[in-house]
Amino acid sequence: MNVVIVEDEKLASKRLESLLKKAEPGIQVIQILESVEDAVNWFSQNEKPDLIFMDIQLDDGISFEIFDAVKIEAPVIFTTAYNEYAIRAFKVNSVDYLLKPIEEEALAIAIQKFKKLFVENGDFESKIAKVIGQISTQYKSRFFIKVGIRFKSIPVESICAFFVEERNTFLKTNDGKNYDLDYSLDQLQKMVDPNLFFRINRNYLVNINCIDEIVSYSTNRLKLKVGKIEQIVSRDKVSEFKLWMDR
Repeated sequence: MNVVIVEDEKLASKRLESLLKKAEPGIQVIQILESVEDAVNWFSQNEKPDLIFMDIQLDDGISFEIFDAVKIEAPVIFTTAYNEYAIRAFKVNSVDYLLKPIEEEALAIAIQKFKKLFVENGDFESKIAKVIGQISTQYKSRFFIKVGIRFKSIPVESICAFFVEERNTFLKTNDGKNYDLDYSLDQLQKMVDPNLFFRINRNYLVNINCIDEIVSYSTNRLKLKVGKIEQIVSRDKVSEFKLWMDR
């Protein structure tokens, strides 16, 4: 099993390497990287290892910056002295999250977890894809809202648009009903699938499946008909909107 360690403290990386060989004799530490820059350069030029052990706080930044700069396909076990990054760690392809100082038992459990997920049953590549898919960003599938003294659960696929009117935010369903929400449009834009919804202007976030008509409007502008609503795509959004529609 080929392993890469990303750790800026030499003593910590040597100790981890020693613990790894003790826990799993078949492990080969093929590279120790000490910074975000080193990691980005190495992962962009070399084949992915079987497993990565990655400290979160490095001398030149935090290791999540590595994921922003280069595609990491190998599973990762994070090591850190802080637990504040746990949620963020599991938004990338993390198998486990170990707090320093790393204990032998916790390390052994993490390795067994990795082996169970990726090694024992074979088909390594498909398991990588499955785990990455499971821990990638999850978008809302429904909204639970209050309607008077009652509550209603509205599936996202039943929503044609989110919009702002007189400083209040609403969702509009396929049957034309409006319900007020406690979220801002900026928040909603991050909560719903960008493949399904597009922010066409400052006040409207529309569902691609509810766009009935698109017509030219003025110079380099577009007008959409969404149900009974007509809205103009902002000038600065037109190019991006066309690409979004032409996937």
